[in-house]
Amino acid sequence: MITFYQNQKGLVPTAAQESPYWINTVCPTALDKKYLLDELQIPEAFYNDIEDIDERPRIEYEQGWYLILIRIPYKSSDPKLPFSTAPLGFIFNATNFVSICFEENELLTDFIAYTQRKQMTIANHFDLVLKLLLSSSVWFLKYLKQINQSIKLAENNLEQSIRNEDLQTLLQLEKCLVYFITSIKGNDNVFRRIKNIKEQQAFFDPELLEDVDIELRQAEEMANIYSNILAGMMDAYASVISNNLNVIMKRLTSISIILMIPTVIASFYGMNVPNNLEQNPYGLVLLILLSGLISIMGVYLFKKKNFF
Repeated sequence: MITFYQNQKGLVPTAAQESPYWINTVCPTALDKKYLLDELQIPEAFYNDIEDIDERPRIEYEQGWYLILIRIPYKSSDPKLPFSTAPLGFIFNATNFVSICFEENELLTDFIAYTQRKQMTIANHFDLVLKLLLSSSVWFLKYLKQINQSIKLAENNLEQSIRNEDLQTLLQLEKCLVYFITSIKGNDNVFRRIKNIKEQQAFFDPELLEDVDIELRQAEEMANIYSNILAGMMDAYASVISNNLNVIMKRLTSISIILMIPTVIASFYGMNVPNNLEQNPYGLVLLILLSGLISIMGVYLFKKKNFF
């Protein structure tokens, strides 16, 4: 879907005929693609690059058009990957500014509402890119907090009983953090390249550059911290599971040995050979008492060695 915005005390929706400042495209249809390629004549290679879900952040310049591609976080509909990242591409020249994203996300709608609430005026195309880059860092931090809450919930569940479902939840969150860290690093590289564009350096807002730098660093540090905590937690629970398995196997082995004692005694005295008990009316009772006594001694010895 394509939405057109004017730059006047915030980004205000407008009609296509009124020369919009920003053309925002989310999950474009075939008609949207035709409009972008045929009427606006943006490079088709740029469009195809943004469509690739695995495309990495970068800057390109071709035929008078800039392509600045960053990755933004979003809530995934895949239950095995609750949070992920997707490419958000900015294609612009002197007259047109187009953003394209092939995933529904909260970032763009929140950013537009924020500009209207603050009556924000966009200075130029690079200023809009930097503000959206700042907004993406803020949303990375928001989702990181939600991931941290999910980690704490899974940890509390694991403290009560170690279940496969909770371990799988931790594994899914670990995958999310890997995607986040990789995307934030890529966005940071793009930010450094934007800062080094010589012909634009005089127009950059120093405070905005500092804010973007701080938020990117904070998002990267928080993602690394949560990732390290989660990795340590996974290793700890793997050791606990292995230790629990060893304890169970030791107990089962001890029980098998104890049960083997009366079996061996009964086997010896059940042979068809003279044993001085075949005519004894108390022979069966004596065998049971002997088996029980030796078994009790075995239990005592195993208890003393902490096998139970």
